[in-house]
Amino acid sequence: MRRMRTALVLAAALALAAAVAATSSRSSAAAPTKLTLWVGFSARELGVVKSVVGEYDRKHADVEVKVVGGINDEKIVAAIRAGTAPDVVSSFNSYNVGSYCSTGGWIDLGPLMAKDHISVNIFPKATQYYTQYKGTRCALPMLADTYGLYYNKELFRKAGIAGPPRTMSELAADAKKLTQRSSSGKIAVAGLDPVIGFYENVPERWATAFGAQWQDAKGHAILGKNAAWTKMGNWLKGLIDWYGYDKLVRFQAGLGDEFSASQAFETGKLAMNLDGEWRVAFIAAEHPDLDYGTAPMPVDDAHPELYGSGYINGTIVGIPKNGKNRDQAWALVKYLTTNDHALAELSNGLRNVPTTKSSLTSKEIKPDAHFATFLKIFANPRSSTSPITAAGVAYTNAVQTFFTKWQAGGVKDLPGGLKKLDGQLDAAVSQAKGGGPP
Repeated sequence: MRRMRTALVLAAALALAAAVAATSSRSSAAAPTKLTLWVGFSARELGVVKSVVGEYDRKHADVEVKVVGGINDEKIVAAIRAGTAPDVVSSFNSYNVGSYCSTGGWIDLGPLMAKDHISVNIFPKATQYYTQYKGTRCALPMLADTYGLYYNKELFRKAGIAGPPRTMSELAADAKKLTQRSSSGKIAVAGLDPVIGFYENVPERWATAFGAQWQDAKGHAILGKNAAWTKMGNWLKGLIDWYGYDKLVRFQAGLGDEFSASQAFETGKLAMNLDGEWRVAFIAAEHPDLDYGTAPMPVDDAHPELYGSGYINGTIVGIPKNGKNRDQAWALVKYLTTNDHALAELSNGLRNVPTTKSSLTSKEIKPDAHFATFLKIFANPRSSTSPITAAGVAYTNAVQTFFTKWQAGGVKDLPGGLKKLDGQLDAAVSQAKGGGPP
């Protein structure tokens, strides 16, 4: 009897231990690591990102990812400084990569990529460039923004224009032919609005079409030495002067917001427009009956070899230096930037360009003739991006400020003004290198 009782007690103890272990296992499974991902997307686009991240959640029971939208670089920098940064951060563009990498605000992903045998060559050259600074790769690309020409086919037919222009001289001629004015001389429909600061018009997106070079081999600004910048400035101002600067400003004042259903190209008030690939999704949702086409931006007449290329930038992802759960954060970053299925799902929902070479030809990408234009531009080896410097967005902002003054008549000597701008840009970089971390 004594032995039987001992056996019963032992059996009971083993059963209890098994129950405790099972409970512990269930408790562990029910408490996954919580990750926070910050993104710039909002509204409908945020829903697309959450859907893709939700699929990742379902495949990885050990984590639970919270996606927070409406984030910008100012919020990211403030969180890093305050020590409250999330596990993973995302920015809409690469302008501040130089700052994030050089200060250590975002950690170097190079060792993590090497450990997992991920080659940077899975990405096209332009994205390889704008996700690093002087060898420190603190970001990876998660979709790209690629810029091209949108044109209204109905307005083209009425104006007797057979197809989209390929050169800058053709673009200027077509813009004038497509422009409609009221009896009082006001612009009713603009063939093209070239004013810097209007919608997506910033110097770097026009500079690509002229083959402009930003810096020499030592990283010094050469806008005053590179003739393409003067040529670009004169072309833009020449068309603005034809319209009348004040008349264009008044015309713009009556146009709808860029990211609304009243956007000027979508409503037929612009016959042509420089814009990003995402406009395809906006038009499909807001004006599906619009008869339009997409094409590469026209290029400098002297450089026909540039046709087919364009300006590239895009969403980048990184891990802030004081973020938690680094291993799980890296796994999420890796999925969002190197998994072709995830990139295809994001591309289909957002209509941004997927950023691995293999994803560009993925069978999961929904076919769309308008969108296909941007896939080709992105893959073009002559496509380019902005310079990555320690000064971050201040660098390109200074260039934009200069050309805004030039177009408005505030700069009388364009080549001389560009040479002075070179000095300002070099000073901005030098000052940034001496600054502290974000």
